[in-house]
Amino acid sequence: MTAPPLLFDTKAIGGNRQRARGPGLFLHRAARDVVEDRLSLINKTFTNITVVTPFPQIWADFADGATMILDTDTLDLQPESQDLIVHGMCLHWANDPVGQMIQSRRALRPDGLFLAVLLGGTTLGELRDVLRDAEATVSGGLAPRVSPTGDIRDLGALLQRAGFALPVADSETLTAEYRNLTHLAHDLRDMGETNALAARPRGFSRRAMFRQADKTYKSRYGLRNGRIPATFEMISLTGWAPSQDQPQPLRPGSAAARLADALGTDEFQLPD
Repeated sequence: MTAPPLLFDTKAIGGNRQRARGPGLFLHRAARDVVEDRLSLINKTFTNITVVTPFPQIWADFADGATMILDTDTLDLQPESQDLIVHGMCLHWANDPVGQMIQSRRALRPDGLFLAVLLGGTTLGELRDVLRDAEATVSGGLAPRVSPTGDIRDLGALLQRAGFALPVADSETLTAEYRNLTHLAHDLRDMGETNALAARPRGFSRRAMFRQADKTYKSRYGLRNGRIPATFEMISLTGWAPSQDQPQPLRPGSAAARLADALGTDEFQLPD
């Protein structure tokens, strides 16, 4: 059997990240804020911490003694060596996201925490929409120009596939405003988030297509202040390495009290 083709070009991802600049990394700073907010709600002290990130400067003072590692296909982690692993804004670039999660789970001690923040399915939906229509209008075809991102339900299911206990997935949306499509494209370059699909077009795209896309963007999504919005969905994934000390679900049918009694309501049978 041959291996399936890779979705992302890792060399291109590395090149995009090298071109990223500090002001453009606001999504990574937002991801750190999300992680710190989640951790503030957990009554647990973590001592062995690893952050998986392409931009360690964002996480430099995140926690005393925290280790920074790159999001390579094989993570630099030892089995049962950590009690907290943060996957910081790079899981959406993984060719094997489940593999990244499984490696993280194996590196956690029992009752260790995995916390990932990544871009989700509605990210850049406006850009995806206008590029598709513009390319179809100008050239009569379509090319992969915006990376696919996972739906929150599918990503939550990946936690279970990876063997995590007590999985939780939630999301929040950030909206940035830009003068025009060129301004947005420059900001994506400064983020290191430009197209790195293995099947991306390699030649120069026609200017007419981007002019059409910019026109459509403004007419379809333009704001009253003359700017255009760009949506970024930040998905948080939380899972725990299994442990006997964690809450366990009861066996179905073992309840000692009726739910209707607890809610103070009458129970009735639904029709077949």
